[in-house]
Amino acid sequence: MTAMSETMNETLNEHEPQTGIKLTAQQQRARRARSIAIAVSLGVLVVLFYIVTLVKGPGVLVRPL
Repeated sequence: MTAMSETMNETLNEHEPQTGIKLTAQQQRARRARSIAIAVSLGVLVVLFYIVTLVKGPGVLVRPL
């Protein structure tokens, strides 16, 4: 029964305001800059893989089983 009462307490606590870490404006800008850098890097990697696949041509599909 202890696990059930803990689950019920967690459910009741969901309606209370959450207290957590508040980021400063500078930290939010840094986080956004990192997110954008990761997104751009991922996009460049996808484009690079696509270009390499096009350059290799249909030979990519021809391989021994």
